[in-house]
Amino acid sequence: MTYLIEGRDGPWELVVGLEVHAQVISQSKLFSGASASYGGEPNTHVSLVDAGFPGMLPVINRECVAQAVRTGLGLKARVNLESRFDRKNYFYADLPTGYQISQFTHPIIGEGAVEIELADGSTRMIGITRLHLEQDAGKSMHDQDPARSFIDLNRAGVALMEIVSEPDIRSPEEAGAYLRKLRMILRYLGTCDGNMEEGSMRADVNVSVRKAGEPFRTRCEIKNVNSIRYVMQAIEVEAVRQVEIWENGGSVDQETRLFDPARSETRSLRSKEDAHDYRYFPDPDLLPLVIEEAWVQDLAGKLPELPDAKRQRFQDEYGIPRYDAGVLVAEQATADFYETVARGRDPRLAANWVIGDFFAALNRTGRTIQDSPISADALGGMLDLITDGTINGKIAKDVFEEMLETGEAAAEIVERKGLRQVTDTGAIDAAVQAVLDKNPDKLAEYRSGKDKLFGFFVGQVMKAMAGKGNPALVNEALKKVL
Repeated sequence: MTYLIEGRDGPWELVVGLEVHAQVISQSKLFSGASASYGGEPNTHVSLVDAGFPGMLPVINRECVAQAVRTGLGLKARVNLESRFDRKNYFYADLPTGYQISQFTHPIIGEGAVEIELADGSTRMIGITRLHLEQDAGKSMHDQDPARSFIDLNRAGVALMEIVSEPDIRSPEEAGAYLRKLRMILRYLGTCDGNMEEGSMRADVNVSVRKAGEPFRTRCEIKNVNSIRYVMQAIEVEAVRQVEIWENGGSVDQETRLFDPARSETRSLRSKEDAHDYRYFPDPDLLPLVIEEAWVQDLAGKLPELPDAKRQRFQDEYGIPRYDAGVLVAEQATADFYETVARGRDPRLAANWVIGDFFAALNRTGRTIQDSPISADALGGMLDLITDGTINGKIAKDVFEEMLETGEAAAEIVERKGLRQVTDTGAIDAAVQAVLDKNPDKLAEYRSGKDKLFGFFVGQVMKAMAGKGNPALVNEALKKVL
């Protein structure tokens, strides 16, 4: 379904491209041995290279290059065996050298694509233009002192992958789906943790509007948006702003803007200069980066199973619906948890419990899979008790809550609390007869044709047996008597 912005002069089409900055998972920075870990006291993860001291020479981090190649392979993109680093010259107080080492005309990764799935089940391919490696800048802090600004260089020199999409995105929903899918792939690959709150993944959002069939009009770039929700909101707000300008006879200036979620508006930051105004030129301290095809193939052979392939395998191997498989593969940890629970058991029953009660419990308690008191093996053990008839589904829910609270094994809870399911047909028959004797009016109504009362009798028998009756045997006994 096409997303259109309704203007005074009719509908406008949205055109969006995203530049995602993803921090590379590595122990040290792109060109120095300083720690790349998040946090720490200000200016404690800084080498002389990061601080821009004269005479300090950058040395490429092999693992950062490998992470970029893995990401390119995961995005089904072209890996360039020869690439080059350039100096991008511009002044920021938190950029000590006065330039950023980046890649411009010769990136390490070329064209690729990401398939996204939308809420209506339709899919689209979003093109990847390039992925290049570059240094991050430091952080300027203006709220620490009324008269001075402070600089923290801990992030300066940290390796970033800038992943640039084609202008293929046509709605805020598609932008959100693209970012979620990209983050999922990066996390599976182990190349970026995708934590937007900590700034290890953030997006520059390029937005323009046009009438159907027109060439692209002027775009504006919204810088450093750090949540998927804000990206979607920023696109909507900026698109409406541009439509109003065009319809009032004005023209949109190419510029860099900031998104203010509190006011739901974008504000001008600076005019956008063309790339040549940055004065790119090859970094004289770094030779061209040349990698071998055999090394690339070795990395490709060690890639993990990626989300799309895993979802298809879950559908084929476990026979679960596409939607359930998509939920289960959204995070690697969730997929691993499910596979442990499902192994050797009914995979649909396992999926229902993981997606249903287990996820609900995690949300309710604010826990993650990693700190859940119920392990995959423990949940699987409870499902075994359901399958062998030791407990029924109703009892299982009570047992599950006890497991969540105490961390105790399901079998131990069942024995300690005497929760074994009653399968003694004599006891069930007696409970059935007692319920019928207690409800002669309902019995008469049932026998006069009110078949729906059967459910009432089942419920009463189960209640009389404290939920321990075997549901199948209770149903069978009632049918025999009625």
